[in-house]
Amino acid sequence: MQVTNQTGDLHEVPTEGGKTNYLLPFILITSLFFLWGMAHNLDSILIPHLKKACELNNRQSTLIDTSVFFAYFIMAIPAGMLIKRFGYKNSIITGLLVFSAGAFLFVPAANSRTYELFLFALFVIGCGLTILETSANPYAAILGPAESSSKRLNLAASFNGLAAMVAPIVGSLFILSGKNHTPAQMAAMPEAEKATYLLGEAAAVKMPYIILGSVLVLVAIIFYFMHLPSMKPQHTEAEIKPGFFSVLKFRHLSWAVVAQFFYVGAQVCITSFFIRIAQQGAHLDEKTAGYYLGVYGFLFMAGRFIGTFFLKFVKDYVLLSIYCGASIILCLLAIYGTGIVVIYALGGIGFFMSIMFPTIFSLGLVGLKSNTETGSSWLVMSIVGGAILPYAMGTLIDMKHDDIQSGYIIPLVCFVIILSFGLYGHKVKNVNQIVNG
Repeated sequence: MQVTNQTGDLHEVPTEGGKTNYLLPFILITSLFFLWGMAHNLDSILIPHLKKACELNNRQSTLIDTSVFFAYFIMAIPAGMLIKRFGYKNSIITGLLVFSAGAFLFVPAANSRTYELFLFALFVIGCGLTILETSANPYAAILGPAESSSKRLNLAASFNGLAAMVAPIVGSLFILSGKNHTPAQMAAMPEAEKATYLLGEAAAVKMPYIILGSVLVLVAIIFYFMHLPSMKPQHTEAEIKPGFFSVLKFRHLSWAVVAQFFYVGAQVCITSFFIRIAQQGAHLDEKTAGYYLGVYGFLFMAGRFIGTFFLKFVKDYVLLSIYCGASIILCLLAIYGTGIVVIYALGGIGFFMSIMFPTIFSLGLVGLKSNTETGSSWLVMSIVGGAILPYAMGTLIDMKHDDIQSGYIIPLVCFVIILSFGLYGHKVKNVNQIVNG
């Protein structure tokens, strides 16, 4: 099979038995899903940790999410342009290096205990993640037969789920100290002792992020020396010409952008306040709550693998709708439940949320062909939901006098909207109808 390489020249992709061999490229791309999963799921540890280390309220602590996910909104269009100009491989390397730069910025941020510098470092990380996700999601989707794109993307995203289990455990071991003081205790503490305590809490983030940044540089070097075929989707004359706004004439893509906005917002809301709700609703200590977040991540990962298996027998939009319905019920349990039931409900939500992002992404890209990169940019821009909705949730919680459970009404509404996409918003309008307006 002939495809074009990163410079635009034709070359032969290695084949076995007459079939193109995409195994090694797919493995390399899958590793990226794990790496950005580590970054996102460490944020769930950072929110309660930096809230303590930098003496923040709930709303201020959610600026961690805002910094990362606002970068998606800012960088999605440039990332799409970067892919079109330099190809997937060079874009992936760029994303890895930007990601690593943000990780290394945690060192000066921790040394100075400057929350604004932490936020800037997270914004830089978000820029790198945007480039990676804009590159890797469509690449995984088109790296093989179109009819199996949802299964392929869910399989790759399963390793993002693996990171959802690993990151909270790593964060609980190496970042969370388990030392918590009430406001009264902090006020009574001598200034020198208080400063030492707070600097120690801030310094705990340095080593994990130094290691993460170093791994990212190593992976970028591997990608530099490895060959990745440049996948160029075929298109017909009847197709809409590529254009950033014209691609929204695809009704199912517009719906997918909305659904993705609310999905990412829901996921980030749930994980960002997981430790706090575990402490308040289930009366767990900080470290135990962190380990339960790891269990949540395990269930998220298991949901990805099991969901990928079910996709062999069930239509992707049907499975999405079923999982949304289950998430709505479990969200109600998280809001109104007490004790360990709250943790069980959140774990269940993690399982059922697992397939939503890749499934929405692949359903949104159906039939886009030469508009795939542009459609991918819109879907990545919609990740800005992770910047907006957690901030709204933190504001609501502060208004409710630190009642964490009441804030979960926001992800509940999100799941209702995603269910609408699964039931009818995913339907692809006839291409000729789109072209004719």
